[in-house]
Amino acid sequence: QTLPYLVDHGESGPVRCNRCKAYMCPFMQFIEGGRRFQCCFCSCVTEVPPHYFQHLDHTGKRVDFYDRPELSLGSYEFLATVDYCKNNKFPSPPAFIFMIDVSYNAVKSGLVRLICEELKSLLDYLPREGNMDESAIRVGFVTYNKVLHFYNVKSSLAQPQMMVVSDVADMFVPLLDGFLVNVNESRTVIASLLDQIPEMFADTRETETVFAPVIQAGLEALKAAECAGKLFIFHTSLPIAEAPGKLKNRDDKKLINTDKEKTLFQPQTSFYNNLAKDCVAQGCCVDLFLFPNQYLDVATLGVVTYQTGGSIYKYAYFQLETDQDRFLNDLRRDVQKEVGFDAVMRVRTSTGIRATDFFGAFYMSNTTDVEMAGLDCDKTITVEFKHDDKLSEDSGALLQCALLYTSCAGQRRLRIHNLSLNCCTQLADLYRNCETDTLINYLAKYAYRGVLSSPVKTVRDALINQCAQILACYRKNCASPSSAGQLILPECMKLLPVYLNCVLKSDVLQPGPEVTTDDRAYIRQLVTSMDVAETNVFFYPRLLPLTKADVDSDSLPAAIRNSEERLSKGDIYLLENGLNIFVWVGVNVQQGLIQNLFGVSSFSQISNALSTLPVLENPFSKKVRSIVDMLQVQRSRYMKLIIVKQEDKLEMLFKHFLVEDKSLSGGASYVDFLCHMHKEIRQLLS
Repeated sequence: QTLPYLVDHGESGPVRCNRCKAYMCPFMQFIEGGRRFQCCFCSCVTEVPPHYFQHLDHTGKRVDFYDRPELSLGSYEFLATVDYCKNNKFPSPPAFIFMIDVSYNAVKSGLVRLICEELKSLLDYLPREGNMDESAIRVGFVTYNKVLHFYNVKSSLAQPQMMVVSDVADMFVPLLDGFLVNVNESRTVIASLLDQIPEMFADTRETETVFAPVIQAGLEALKAAECAGKLFIFHTSLPIAEAPGKLKNRDDKKLINTDKEKTLFQPQTSFYNNLAKDCVAQGCCVDLFLFPNQYLDVATLGVVTYQTGGSIYKYAYFQLETDQDRFLNDLRRDVQKEVGFDAVMRVRTSTGIRATDFFGAFYMSNTTDVEMAGLDCDKTITVEFKHDDKLSEDSGALLQCALLYTSCAGQRRLRIHNLSLNCCTQLADLYRNCETDTLINYLAKYAYRGVLSSPVKTVRDALINQCAQILACYRKNCASPSSAGQLILPECMKLLPVYLNCVLKSDVLQPGPEVTTDDRAYIRQLVTSMDVAETNVFFYPRLLPLTKADVDSDSLPAAIRNSEERLSKGDIYLLENGLNIFVWVGVNVQQGLIQNLFGVSSFSQISNALSTLPVLENPFSKKVRSIVDMLQVQRSRYMKLIIVKQEDKLEMLFKHFLVEDKSLSGGASYVDFLCHMHKEIRQLLS
């Protein structure tokens, strides 16, 4: 995608409606020879400022209509004036603070050394504005276990200096000058620090960690520097050391399927909610990389990340040789991607509809403003609109989404998206144009929020009921008369039952015995920020027959349905769901294919421990690796590659993703669920 045009109206700022404050857009109607305009959202008439005046042509359009992005395009940006800034002053460029857990687990697994090595080169790729030679983002470094270590990396120093804060109950930043620095100016001091950290803690015996004071330290540093920014926290264990935000192990599988199950998804303490609120106020976004070997309470640790618009990455039982690639790819993308800070979003609508609910990773202090300390291309916000007044087929419905944010160079901007939607008076037209994938995205998010306050069974039943209502309404009002024994679905919604069943069987709503409480909390937060393409492949994974791939073309083989009966023993398949890639090898696959893909001579020699496919010089190997690379590029996270041999112990995990079959945790097969839906619809109709 090309970047949106940036419109600069100088000191007067963007032109807006006097009453509802909507921004100038292609749907505004100019009247009285162009001297005034009528708002398309609230119909109020506003004077056109003298500097913005332009004559109208014979059709009533401004003659400069094509020269102005805000009059001719759906999406564009305005440069914001000082009135749109905190405390009426322009923001400073943001900062990135890297906060590394140096407790025993982190050091022993090789993680601390890996992070320090990677940061040496990665700091050259911080995000920057298109035309700038170097990034405006400053960086700082903290290490921690039960206490925090801050580092002075001022460019004039010969060696970095370490300052320890052991009073974690009253967190402060022990230095101002030299903590946040420009990478190029302090390059040698930073390199020296990153060399020293693994050595300094190589013989540590400290196993306990703190967590909340780490976030507080980052927040205080950004406050002192009067800027927004992002904390990258690398953390390994449940924070049980004596400190604010200390947690206890409350994991309890016995709560599943009881009324208390919802507590597993809720934070243990309100401490983190209050901390999140402070972070949002400062524009401090938190990205969290977790490396747990046991329960670490993602539901609580993730609160600040979730409410500040950050990302969580989780690598359970992290091992250098198998997980290093995935972690480093995630880290590189996370540090390099374009980011915005201190963002506020508001959605305006024309009469007849209004935005009533929002889903995603953000914070709301009132009912209209969505606030995000940080913002990037991997966060989707789902908005629910209610139809609360008459709509006309002629004028349709208009939406304007306005996002105020600070760019990575510290520039305050407004990004505007406008959308005009058709309205209809016939239900049949509505069912002809609905989007099942979008509906599933919304229903999954609605259900995943529901588990915070209701028993999981109640949430599941509500989902089934909602979809049965949608389909019964079609049957009653739109379908041609037929016998009650027939299941009739609208053309656009033929797949609603199969996708709905996948949501109902998902780990959050119906966990199997092997799914941990942390996994469920992690998935719940991930799905809440997914876009439609991501939820689609997450709930109904893509299954490709690799043996049918044409090695001479760039195209993917046609996907097949997710059921065991579709798999043949003589073939190799690839299944991806946005988080993992499985390569399933049938027990009767030809020896030549095995040799070409794995470089071994028989099925029994294929190793389960492979985390990447070997690089072999033959067309089949090249084709399969190019398919894997192509899928990796499409996803916002680097997917873990898992090799599954038929009839092997890992096959149970693989079968969990064959979503049309009956699941071990009691989830219905697609055929059984279709019968169940049909019964529900018939009950509603009778």
